[in-house]
Amino acid sequence: MTTATLTASNSEVELPVPMWRQRLKIFTQNKLAIVSVLYLVVITLFCFLWPHLHPTNQTNQNLAINNPINASPSSHFWLGTDGSGFDILGRIAYGGEYSLTLGFLAGIVTIVVGTLYGMISGFLGGVVDTVMMRVLDAFLSIPYLFLLITLVTLFARTATLLILTIGLTGWWGTARIIRADAMLIRNLEYSQASVTMGASKWHIIRRHVFPNSISNIVTVATFSVADAILFLSTLGFLGLGLQAPQTDWGTMLQNGAELIPNGYWWEVYPLAAIFILVVVAINYIGDALRDAFEVRLLER
Repeated sequence: MTTATLTASNSEVELPVPMWRQRLKIFTQNKLAIVSVLYLVVITLFCFLWPHLHPTNQTNQNLAINNPINASPSSHFWLGTDGSGFDILGRIAYGGEYSLTLGFLAGIVTIVVGTLYGMISGFLGGVVDTVMMRVLDAFLSIPYLFLLITLVTLFARTATLLILTIGLTGWWGTARIIRADAMLIRNLEYSQASVTMGASKWHIIRRHVFPNSISNIVTVATFSVADAILFLSTLGFLGLGLQAPQTDWGTMLQNGAELIPNGYWWEVYPLAAIFILVVVAINYIGDALRDAFEVRLLER
């Protein structure tokens, strides 16, 4: 066989497609997810860059009284002003910084705590699993919104405490999902073979349980961020959000809802549309990520 023949035969051999490319291909096939990513990028850039590109007073109410109150949209105030004289477009960006940042960080806390708790409980099993699940059942028996309101009322409503309150009370459902994965994977043949060969429990969790649970972890993490933003906005709508001069989208919606009967639609509808689309976009991204990390959809 000549060198030319060997070269030709080698060129015909198809190299395996890297896993990350396969996952990216699956993700990009979901057009709604692509649109959602673009929308979130635009909203995030708007929230963090607009206050620098078009500075407006959002913290000093004494200066805001110089602006017209409840003014309708105009060339000077693109989305009008609120009942305190604050520019609504600038306030949406200002409140969005807190809503997106706090929601993202609280979602991270939720997924980290829930993943560790569920993985340890499901993998160890036995008495440890029983005790940990009974503790979780006790937590789940408490109405979640009531618990949030109680904790926020007892402690100061600072950004850090809101992150910890939402993050450390939102992981219970996550723990159950990850526990189910851990219980399944620990009984599979390759996990049992690792135990027979003397592998430690930490090794099995790190090399088998965690990698094979990544699909659910990523999906739940995405939804946890959306839930955290929702709960933060719920607290704000109930008047338990960030304290002035800070604000969040829920607090803004609560303030605007009181003026809807007066016809001041610009104080609610633009922000409500942005807020709803953010939550929907995150959910679409979560669905696409679940498919991208689904092992059965990857080529062997």
